[in-house]
Amino acid sequence: MSGAGSLLAISDLHVAFDDNRTVLEGLRPDHPDDWLLVAGDVGEIAGDVARALELLSRRFAKVVWVPGNHELWTHRQDPLPLRGRNRYEHLVRICRDLGVVTPEDPYPVWRGPQGPVTVAPLFVLYDYTFRPSGTRTRDEALERARASGVVGTDEALLHPDPYPSIDAWCRARLALTERRLAALAPGTETVLVNHFPLVREPTRILRHPEFALWCGTEATADWHQRFRARAVVYGHLHIPRTTWHDGVRFEEVSVGYPREWRRRDGGPGRPRVVLPRAEPDGPEVRR
Repeated sequence: MSGAGSLLAISDLHVAFDDNRTVLEGLRPDHPDDWLLVAGDVGEIAGDVARALELLSRRFAKVVWVPGNHELWTHRQDPLPLRGRNRYEHLVRICRDLGVVTPEDPYPVWRGPQGPVTVAPLFVLYDYTFRPSGTRTRDEALERARASGVVGTDEALLHPDPYPSIDAWCRARLALTERRLAALAPGTETVLVNHFPLVREPTRILRHPEFALWCGTEATADWHQRFRARAVVYGHLHIPRTTWHDGVRFEEVSVGYPREWRRRDGGPGRPRVVLPRAEPDGPEVRR
């Protein structure tokens, strides 16, 4: 795992769909040292998540995973009844058995041509602070969302146990994660990987703006600057694209549902190159 390969990223594989399982089966590295960052929403059923990550861990030199909201659901079709933090910890144990890096593990260092960079997988959830204009509280924002007919499925399936609410779980995760990032050696450059966008701006193009409530937290708005991010990787929105915020590149890397990626030119696409294995002025290695 020399880091000589590319640093690649993908998210929102949603392998419950047959067509998306075909996408998963087709994911292969271009170089034996390629790393793959998986930014959440592999699936809803714990066994599906385990099988997908096992396949990817056999193909890529290193796999780094962060949970999406779907992995944290307690779905009635899942034989695993665990909820909240216990469910997350179970998924972490699965990953460790596979050699997959999680937000609970030491941050790995990628040493490719544009490195070294510390890859920091994050799990910070959301706290309902991406509110519609004119709403001042969580309850007001939720009431407006309900009135518009836009309510995240998390409200029924994502349980925060043992925390009293998802936003309370988010606050705990923010405190823990911020301490870890602040403890990095001075000058450390990072690639931050989170399921939800770390800044609110990417949510402003949502067809239903009320859905932004379930898309992140204002508390991370400056993390890409404070923690010297070379790039930020996220998913969740199912709007794959590159944007720039304060001079930092943000990559939304989701596959999404078949009905979504079928409308895109080129279909579901390939994992996004976050940092290439070639020098910046060298030959193209992908696309």
